[in-house]
This record gives sequence, structure tokens and C-alpha cells, in this order.
Amino acid sequence: MKILFLFLDGIGLGEDNPETNPFINADMPYLESLLGGKKLTKSAAPFESDTITLKAIDPNLGVKGLPQSATGQAVLLTGTNIPAELGYHYGPKPNSEVAQYLNGHTIFSRTVNAGKKAALLNAYPPGYFKGINSGKRLYSSIPLALTNAGISLFTEQDYHAGNALAADFTGEGWKTFLNIDNAPVFDPETAGTKLGELAKRYDFSFFEYWASDYAGHKQDMPWATNQLEVFDGVLKGLLANWRDEDGLILLTSDHGNMEDLGTRKHTAAHVPLLLFGDKTKRDAFTDVSDLTGVAPAISQLLALDN
Repeated sequence: MKILFLFLDGIGLGEDNPETNPFINADMPYLESLLGGKKLTKSAAPFESDTITLKAIDPNLGVKGLPQSATGQAVLLTGTNIPAELGYHYGPKPNSEVAQYLNGHTIFSRTVNAGKKAALLNAYPPGYFKGINSGKRLYSSIPLALTNAGISLFTEQDYHAGNALAADFTGEGWKTFLNIDNAPVFDPETAGTKLGELAKRYDFSFFEYWASDYAGHKQDMPWATNQLEVFDGVLKGLLANWRDEDGLILLTSDHGNMEDLGTRKHTAAHVPLLLFGDKTKRDAFTDVSDLTGVAPAISQLLALDN
């Protein structure tokens, strides 16, 4: 049993409004074919077919204020209602109170402690490590949880060796924004195929896509629409080479944002929980209604010690 966790930062289930919701404007024929012709919006959930399940889950967790990245991601990785215990949502990077939950209590740690293999499939460029080592950059919740579990982040060398993917899936950003001229660049479907190949090396693998949250804060409709169209190609390549016996793919987010470009802030919208794979495995998530249910369902499927 293998699980690939696709994390798209700041993706909520929004209204069917083309003026504010890029999910309405984006051309995503592959995902829409899986959803019975529906767009990935609030009106599409719930949905279930022979191959896919879509649920709307709550990132607010009964705590006042808008959901934030550090606590939302930490909840997804632990199953603990951290905002309720602390009394607040927090982000973007974890403070000391949030960070304590990310040391020894995450899916990464549980996988390692069970003698199984886990990885974060993102490759990080040299500038990222320079910022971390200098103290000018702080880990976000996901890489902090990974490193606390004793797992190394993948580097530029790993990217060139084919052991990881760039954060934008295709690697175009490494050339365009980071000026790494020799960085490999893939078309979306090829990137999706590679993602699936990498995921099959591990019992639990995770991929973090954060540009969606940036587009939401910038209220950038063309960029957001383009991201979604690229992702549709990635998903097509990923699922074309993924069989039910390979395991389960799940996609979710920490809070809403990009689905409503009418605001620069996060939203209180429910977020999608998309599941791809054998229905008996998808059924482990039947009772999941908010972010706290994701990690326990993963732990159950992977037979991890909770």
C-alpha cells in the first residue's frame, strides 16, 4: 500500500463565479471528465464514481478567524486540532507553539517509526538552503515536519538526477525565475508521469505546491488560471500510469484563497478532498469532515502506530 499526498496550498471550493474564481475560467478537461463534467467548485461536492471521490472538508475547525497555513498544514500532518488547542489560527510559518506539534507526531515520523519509507518529492534550489542556513528563512510546517523525522530535503542535485520535481511540477520556474539555465523542464503530462514514478518508491510521499496561495494573495486571474491548466495536465500524466494496486492518491489543502480572487485574504471556504484509487481504500475517508480526519485515515491505511 502506497499513498501520494498532493498538497495544493490555498485551494478552496468556491462559488460558480467567473469574475472571481479561476476554477470556472480554467480549461481543465481531464479533471472535469473525472468529475462528470463538473468544475472543481462548491457545487461539485460531494461526488463519487468508480475512480474518484470528492468531499468538502472544513479547515476552520471551530476556531474564530480565518484559517492559516502553519496550523492548517500541521493539522493535516498530525490529525490534531491544533488551532482549538492553541485558541488561534497561525501562519504562514510555524511559531514555537505550532512547531512543537511537528516534532515526533506527524505522518512522516509515524511512517519512519513503522520502518517504512517516506519522502517529500519537492526539490529545493540552492538559495532555499542558503536562506535556511543563514537564519533569514524559516521552514514552513511541511519541511519542518520532514526534517524533524530525520528525512533530508531533496536538492538541486536530486532534481538533476531525477529523484525529485520542482515545486511548479514542470521546472519552468527554475529557469525563468531562478535562472538555473540547465534545469530540466518537462511538459505537464511528463511531469505527472514522473511524479507517479517517484511516489511508487515510497510508502508515503508528499508533494507541496505553494504557488496557488501566492496567486490568490496577488489576485492574479491569468496566473491562477494557467496554474490550474498546468495541473490538469500533471494529473492526466499521473493517473495514466497509476493503477489501483499502486495505492491511493489524495489531494487537499490547508485553507481557501485562490478560489476567490475578490479578496487578498484567505477564505473560510471548505477545501476539496479528492481521492483517486480503489474504492475500498477511499472508504477510509468516508467519515472525514474536516482537516483533522486526514492523517488518521492515512495512518489506518498504512498501518502506522498512532
